[in-house]
Amino acid sequence: MKNYWIPAVIISALLAGCSPSEDEAEQVTEEEKMPEAELADGDNRIIELNDVITVQGDPIIQNPENIEANVNLDNRLPVDYEPADLVVPDVRRPYEGIQERSYLREEAADALEQLFYEAELNGHILYANSGFRSFERQYELFKNQQIQSGLDQTLVAQPGFSEHQTGLAMDVSSSSVNFGLTEAFGDTEEGIWIEENAHLFGFIVRYPEGKQEITGYSYEPWHLRYVGTVANEIYEQGVSYEEFIENVKKM
Repeated sequence: MKNYWIPAVIISALLAGCSPSEDEAEQVTEEEKMPEAELADGDNRIIELNDVITVQGDPIIQNPENIEANVNLDNRLPVDYEPADLVVPDVRRPYEGIQERSYLREEAADALEQLFYEAELNGHILYANSGFRSFERQYELFKNQQIQSGLDQTLVAQPGFSEHQTGLAMDVSSSSVNFGLTEAFGDTEEGIWIEENAHLFGFIVRYPEGKQEITGYSYEPWHLRYVGTVANEIYEQGVSYEEFIENVKKM
């Protein structure tokens, strides 16, 4: 995983609790907006691509509410972005009470409930470990990891660059790995079922095995990302989300 320094504009905005100032906004150069592109299956569905502007070298996603937003090490979310439709999915969690990480956007939460229900019908009990994280919470996690591992730590995404801020990502696990977020989950019956069936509910395993050079992250069989109906194409093509987006842009 790549390591990024946090630009001063992000730190200033975080401490101020707001978006970049008007003075900073004057320095914004709008990049060419990526056009919407039809999917190859001919069903006339449209995938909405990132709309970005660049602030001091950082591409900032301007349509973060987009279900298909591609948040990665090269595209970050606005400091103050928080989904307006966060809800708590009615699924098992390995901890007590409602916490920030309990939340997902409503559409993703409904889909997660269906996924967990179907998994249980097939004998697999899943647990929702970590969903939404605010920019501020991600900043805390990032700084804590730097204290533990050094300034060049590569285990925790920098604030703004984490999919969890979208409210569309959920880390899942099972009792068979003591509810841990570990590669070993991918070898469990639950993890295998997730790999083979998550796309049926609009989810993808966001960081698949063997795609680290493309996604920037090591294999994470526990990290599910809701992308809606395009999950089927991604699964059938056997590609990462970055590869899928590039294929769509070429159409």
